[in-house]
Amino acid sequence: MYFCFGILFLLCFFFFLLQMHRRRCIIRRVRCMDPCEKLCLLNDLLSSFGFSYHPAQDIVTSCLDAWQREFGYCTLFDRTAPRFHMVFDREPIYFDYDGATWRIEFWKGQYGLNIGAEIGVYRADKILSPEQYDTALFQSVDNDHLLRLGMQLSRCGESLFFTRQKHWWLTGFRIGAFSEPDDLKLYLSVTFPNYVMLQRFLDALRRSGYSDDSFCSCSLTAAVSFTAPYAKQFRGPRARIAQFCNCMTVRLYRLITRPFTVTCDRLLYLYYFLPPVFRRTLHFRKNRRQCRKRSKVYGKERP
Repeated sequence: MYFCFGILFLLCFFFFLLQMHRRRCIIRRVRCMDPCEKLCLLNDLLSSFGFSYHPAQDIVTSCLDAWQREFGYCTLFDRTAPRFHMVFDREPIYFDYDGATWRIEFWKGQYGLNIGAEIGVYRADKILSPEQYDTALFQSVDNDHLLRLGMQLSRCGESLFFTRQKHWWLTGFRIGAFSEPDDLKLYLSVTFPNYVMLQRFLDALRRSGYSDDSFCSCSLTAAVSFTAPYAKQFRGPRARIAQFCNCMTVRLYRLITRPFTVTCDRLLYLYYFLPPVFRRTLHFRKNRRQCRKRSKVYGKERP
């Protein structure tokens, strides 16, 4: 018995030494890589998830041709978000324009081990009644209807990042950071193609509860300060548990990747050392299978 225990102990000790040696080799490999090589490799890895890395802001953001585009969006995704450790403030704005109901929604909060914010632009194929908003599946807009979006996310008065692009789903995620949604403030802007669409959006903001002091317009651009949401939020015990898990995950992530301080190096280190953890890190939204399943269900119920 003692002999077997000793063999098991030696095997475990040998495995530990082997992993430590492997870890040192990976750290040395990442540190020796050229910065351009790192960026190209990381963006190549992120592209399959629908994202890219921006070193100037040290954030991960969504690509214009991200695979998430084909699935659209519906309220059910917001409702089930805490199950996937996404705890955020949501604000969908609905308005009718050009024979269809539009949904411009913005989010801010914690996405697993990431702080992030999003602006999504979606539209239905016809005019919907308010009773249909929560059950309809809104499609992502095509290239002819892209809007110029901009956002700046801050936490307790400290700016985290700023990004602007003509897009259908503008996002920004700071990996390895933690915050409560209430501590985040999102300044966002949307540029519309004409004055009529701008006014429809501004009127929808007022109907949602926003006062004239919380938004402004200049030319064809509307700017909104998003701090406390007016829409119904899907919080509860599950969200509190998810936030506790998120906080622990962020601490573990920083512990594992502590040889590095830059997100690019941290992610490449995880890619070589712990591939499953690397993939888990990039789950900013539900995975493709879950989106496909929900889209099919909502497609049948779509008005």
